[in-house]
Amino acid sequence: MTGLSTLLIVVGLFLVGGIISFVKQKMPTSLIVLLSIGAALCLVAGVMRLEVWN
Repeated sequence: MTGLSTLLIVVGLFLVGGIISFVKQKMPTSLIVLLSIGAALCLVAGVMRLEVWN
């Protein structure tokens, strides 16, 4: 695992925690959707940068 892939996965998991928190606080749905897209992009980018695939 490179440093960047680790960072992207950690940020993605942090954003997932934010999604859970925002749902519990009944925040606007558009904000939750935007945060979900960002979390998904971070997690996918982090997983795709792993050196396991080589």
